[in-house]
Amino acid sequence: MLDLGISKMAMIGVVALIVIGPEKLPRVARTVGALLGKAQRYVADVKAEVNRAMDMEELKKMKSSLENAGRAVEKGLYDTQAELEKNWDEAARTLSGGDSNAASASDGHAAGSQQQSSSAGLGWSPPPPEYRHPGKNWRIKRGATPQWYKARHGVRRQVQSGAARVARFRPRGPRA
Repeated sequence: MLDLGISKMAMIGVVALIVIGPEKLPRVARTVGALLGKAQRYVADVKAEVNRAMDMEELKKMKSSLENAGRAVEKGLYDTQAELEKNWDEAARTLSGGDSNAASASDGHAAGSQQQSSSAGLGWSPPPPEYRHPGKNWRIKRGATPQWYKARHGVRRQVQSGAARVARFRPRGPRA
């Protein structure tokens, strides 16, 4: 980086005063200051963009790790569900007896009873949806009023400035 001390800055100022002249020096100094400000803003924008890109990369890594964890949990749930279904089928076979025809018939019956027990047998039903207010906007309803009705009943159709309102309601003095 450049090492600009007070003595070097004074030397640059004197040379600029001699070369440019005292009339044009303020305008040139403003122009140089504006250009330096733009350069600093540009560098700050580039730094911010690089930081955003690095943060985005970190977020992508975090997202992929969360997705992998979610997949692992989902796989574990599916494995547990498959194991429970297998245990259910084995229990149904043991209850029905050793006959293969009876076992196959009980499998169909067990599957049907499992579906029934999941919805009606447990006595659970989802709660009814909650009431939601329609949230109608009175401004929309007011905007739907026809113009002829507003004119007849004195509803303001346009916004009036404060000065116009004062002028409208100012008491009038005697005219001379």
